[in-house]
Amino acid sequence: MTLLHQLHDQMSEEVRLNTRTDTIFVITAIVLNFILLGSSSILAAAAADQLSGSGNATTTAIVLVINFAISIIVNGISIVGLLTGRATRKTLSQGLLRMYEDAQVSQYYHPSLLTNYMRRYVMFIAVIGTLGFASILIPLVVLLTS
Repeated sequence: MTLLHQLHDQMSEEVRLNTRTDTIFVITAIVLNFILLGSSSILAAAAADQLSGSGNATTTAIVLVINFAISIIVNGISIVGLLTGRATRKTLSQGLLRMYEDAQVSQYYHPSLLTNYMRRYVMFIAVIGTLGFASILIPLVVLLTS
């Protein structure tokens, strides 16, 4: 096995690892956002009920704020992770493309694939950002309008 072949295998494995890591970030953020959306909405409704009655809403409000903080932190980490993954994938893909050009097989790897990968990262980040925003905004609306 030549050094070039070993390098190609290692770079291809790095791309696969990068994809798995990005998948973990996306799934974790989406699942957590839906969980926080449900639990925060329930907490917001309970806090609103307690505020309108004679109950003490302090504990519920504190837990709601903690849920909001967790949502911001996890979504921020996921977005930073995806941005890092995007940069890593771009670097690896460009390296592989140069390797293919040097080996005169680049016609089998269309450069538009790199653009499509980058576009997919933008969509993942948009989904995570939108769900994160909703997991905070909807419970706030429930709290303030109940």
